[in-house]
Amino acid sequence: MTAVEIKIRLFVEADLAPGQAVVLSRDQAHYLFGVMRLGLGARIGLFNGRDGEFPGRVVEAGKRGGVLECEAQLRPLQMPPDLWVLFAPIKKARTDFIVEKATEMGVARIIPVQTDFTNSERIRQDRLQAHAVEAAEQCGGTFVPEVTPLAKLPRLLDDWPEGRKLMFCDEALSGEASAAPLAGLERGAPWAIVVGPEGGFSQAERDRLRALPFAHAVPLGPRILRADTAVVAAMTVWQQALGDWA
Repeated sequence: MTAVEIKIRLFVEADLAPGQAVVLSRDQAHYLFGVMRLGLGARIGLFNGRDGEFPGRVVEAGKRGGVLECEAQLRPLQMPPDLWVLFAPIKKARTDFIVEKATEMGVARIIPVQTDFTNSERIRQDRLQAHAVEAAEQCGGTFVPEVTPLAKLPRLLDDWPEGRKLMFCDEALSGEASAAPLAGLERGAPWAIVVGPEGGFSQAERDRLRALPFAHAVPLGPRILRADTAVVAAMTVWQQALGDWA
C-alpha cells in the first residue's frame, strides 16, 4: 500500500506501531463511520506527530466508538524546519487562515503575540490548535506544530532564546529593492518570523526590533500586504532561502 492510496488521514494521540490497536473517540468514530461511511476493513492514514504515518485498518466500527489496527509504517516522521512564526491575531477567519497556512508550509511552533496595535486581546488556543491538526491531516504532514497561548511581544523578546535568529517583516521597507534579503545567512539554524498586526508595528516596536543583534529586517515586496498575506509571503521568502524547499 502506498501513501497515495490513503485518502483519509487522522491525527491520534495514541502510540503507533505495527499491530498497535488504536481506540477511536466518539467524535472520530462519528466522522469515520457516520460522515465518511467507512466500514470494517477500510484503511485510513494515522499519525500522532511522533511516530510517522501508519495505515490503520478498521476492525471495530460503531456509532459511539471503534478500533483501528496499525499495519506497516507508510512514512517516518518528517519534521519541519526549526522555525517559529509570531503573528498578531486579527479577525477570526483570517487568524484561522494563518494557522492553517503556517502548518501547511512547514513550521515548528506558532506563537500569537500581543503588539501595540493588535486588535484582538484574546484567542481560543484550543480551537487554533485544532485548526493546525486539521491542516496537517489535509496536507499530508506527519507533524503538528504547537500553537502557544497569546504572549506579549516585549516579554518574548526579553526572554529570547540564545542562537535563534529573527526575521522581522518591516512594512516600512515596502518598495525598497532587496532581491535576496536572507542571502548568505546560515541554513539549518533556529529561526523565527515576526509579522505585525493590521496597523503595523509601532515606532517603538520597530526601533527595538531593529536594534536587536539577532534580528534581520526584511521587506516583503513593493506593496503593503494584509497581515495574513504577509505571513504566507514571509514564510515563502524564508523557506526558499533557508528552509526545506530548496
